[in-house]
Amino acid sequence: MTPAELLDYVTAHVPSLTALPLADTRGQAVVMAARDGIEKALSALRDDATTACDLLADVTAVDYLGRTPRFEVVYQLCSLSQRHRLRVKVPVDVPDPWVPTASGLWRSALWAEREVWDMFGIRFDGHPDLRRILMYPEFEGSPLRKDYELARRQPLVPERDPIERPWLPGQEP
Repeated sequence: MTPAELLDYVTAHVPSLTALPLADTRGQAVVMAARDGIEKALSALRDDATTACDLLADVTAVDYLGRTPRFEVVYQLCSLSQRHRLRVKVPVDVPDPWVPTASGLWRSALWAEREVWDMFGIRFDGHPDLRRILMYPEFEGSPLRKDYELARRQPLVPERDPIERPWLPGQEP
């Protein structure tokens, strides 16, 4: 299925999705979804036999500082059986950036959503273990936001030996 055929099928069968023009997306199939309907849309894309998006390759975010809405959460979906890819974008605005979790549909979302939370500060409602994954627990701010101060001082933390005192979920660091 070509990207154009995929976009035609997806927009016809999942009405909450809006296709972006192929010329603007460098020939890749890209759709936009509202935050309210993203759970149903992702579920439909996974469960439909024609789209069969059985692999969530990545979840990431983009910060468009100065634009409204400011953020886009981006899902990279693949169908191994149908051999096509689909990118799903969800606009998210401040001051309370959040989207529902996709971890109930794909287990690969567990780590990717934690990374987006850690780097951009976008919360995934319903995520079973939303905590920092790349930065240390006391880190303040979201380092991939475009308004993050590069010279910002972080709180001093004591040196830790990961063998003597490992960081386990639910324990104070």
